[in-house]
Amino acid sequence: MKILLDLFITFAKMGAVTFGGGYAMLPILQREIVENKKWGTDEELADYYAIGQCTPGVIAVNVATFIGRKTAGNLGGVVATLGVVFPSLMIIVLLAGVIQAYSSLEWVKHAFAGVRVCVCVLIFNAVIKLFSKAIIDRRTMGIYLLVLAGSVFLNLSPVLFVVMAGLAGVILKVWVK
Repeated sequence: MKILLDLFITFAKMGAVTFGGGYAMLPILQREIVENKKWGTDEELADYYAIGQCTPGVIAVNVATFIGRKTAGNLGGVVATLGVVFPSLMIIVLLAGVIQAYSSLEWVKHAFAGVRVCVCVLIFNAVIKLFSKAIIDRRTMGIYLLVLAGSVFLNLSPVLFVVMAGLAGVILKVWVK
């Protein structure tokens, strides 16, 4: 029961302070889940993000579910998921009408612009941390460069990139020596 409460509180705290969605949550997840709680590794977190990217739903919720399930089984997955969505649900219910009423104010627009810039920096920092763990040899660098080029120049679903990168990883690591 203690681990379930810890899962709920940990994910509720992250859900309460993370603005900008799942990508913005990555540095907080990395610090809390990998460094502080030791519920997973950087590699597992990167895998959960990749899987969360190509499954239905919000990435942060999917990752919370994966980590909760790994830590405390199916019930842990449910509890972590409830924890991460609970703060947002409460805040949205309370602020939905207020935001609509004040969104046209100039200072509110400027505040949201500042928050968006901050979220970009947080995402960039998370990418730098994940990059150093993901690019481990020439083969993974090749996959990275191909996916980067494909995502810049092609209008394809991220799911397709994840599947193709997974297949390339298998082919390059298992069949090509």
